[in-house]
Amino acid sequence: MVRVRSRVASRKRRKRLLKRAKGFVGDRKNHVRLTQDAVMKAMAFSTMHRKKKKGDFRRLWITRIGVAAKAQGISYSRLIDGLTKAGVRINRKMLSDIAIRDPKTFAVVADTAKVALTS
Repeated sequence: MVRVRSRVASRKRRKRLLKRAKGFVGDRKNHVRLTQDAVMKAMAFSTMHRKKKKGDFRRLWITRIGVAAKAQGISYSRLIDGLTKAGVRINRKMLSDIAIRDPKTFAVVADTAKVALTS
C-alpha cells in the first residue's frame, strides 16, 4: 500500500487561513502558527462586536430621542411611558429618525404622549 501525502489538503487549509489574515500586520499575516491564533481571535471579536454594535446604536437612538424630547418639554422616560399608554407602537430607531428629520411630526408625537400622561 502506498503512503498518502496530504499536500493538497494542507496547502488548501493554510491558504484559506492566510486569506482570512489579509490586512494583518507583521508576522501575523504570513506565519501560519501566528496567523492561526490571530484569525481565531479576530473571528471571536467580530462576533462579539457585531452583537455590541446593536447596543451602541440603541444607545445612540435613545440619546437622540432624549434631546428632542427635552426640546418639547418632556423627559425621555415620560415620553416613552406616554407613548406606551397612548398605544403608539413605534420603535426607538424610527422615533429617532423622526426626531432628526421631521421635528414637526416629533412634536405631534410628543403631544400625544403628554395627552396620554394627563388622562
